[in-house]
Amino acid sequence: MLKVGNYTFNSRLFLGTGKYPNYDMQKQAVDVSETEVLTFSVRRMNIFDADQPNFLEKIDLEKYRFLPNTAGAKNAEEAVRIAKLADASGLCDMVKVEVIGCDKTLLPDPVETLKATETLLAEGFTVLPYTSDDVVLARKLEELGAHAIMPGASPIGSGQGIINPLNLQFIMDQANVPVIVDAGIGSPKDAAYAMELGADGVLLNTAVSGAHDPVKMAHAMKLAVEAGQLGFEAGRIAKKEYAVASSPKEGISLGK
Repeated sequence: MLKVGNYTFNSRLFLGTGKYPNYDMQKQAVDVSETEVLTFSVRRMNIFDADQPNFLEKIDLEKYRFLPNTAGAKNAEEAVRIAKLADASGLCDMVKVEVIGCDKTLLPDPVETLKATETLLAEGFTVLPYTSDDVVLARKLEELGAHAIMPGASPIGSGQGIINPLNLQFIMDQANVPVIVDAGIGSPKDAAYAMELGADGVLLNTAVSGAHDPVKMAHAMKLAVEAGQLGFEAGRIAKKEYAVASSPKEGISLGK
């Protein structure tokens, strides 16, 4: 079970809702993933105009928790304003703080992320900040009271997978709140690797929505997250420099 703030989930896969070819395929992918948390950009919501297209029109809203993000925010003030818009929709009090500091790399602004996190926590939100794989920043966010830490595996939407496993491992080893690897996941291998490192969950979007077959990929990601979690819990064997026979010699009769 994954516990984030006051919420508890069976699935450790958080799935984005954007960039699918159509809403029917979006629904099929969401269904087969068996996720319990759907993420989306608040800027895509048509809160005040019911006549506009609803990007969640095929989704049974009663089945999921929603994790709106503050994508598009360039500073803490904008992030807080966007989060309050999401809260006004009544979908959920969870929010993914996302404050981009570099338009080319889409890496987060650490200072503004800290400010936004502190403000939203004071206002009673369940806050999951998106960060780079900065160990010190992750610790400072946890000290503020963040309910989870969401370090990126690699740049958003790049599909490069985990490019700095050591830093992610440092964050996971020290954190006392869930660590959900976010951004840059490209394949089921990446998702499984994140979980094997000790992540509590994985958030992804483009790896599924941009796949040739999003539905199959959503299923693959579900299985990868589950396999990685089981592998982490089971404890892998130590790596050895030389070969070690898999069949024991003790007790074997050599005959005459």
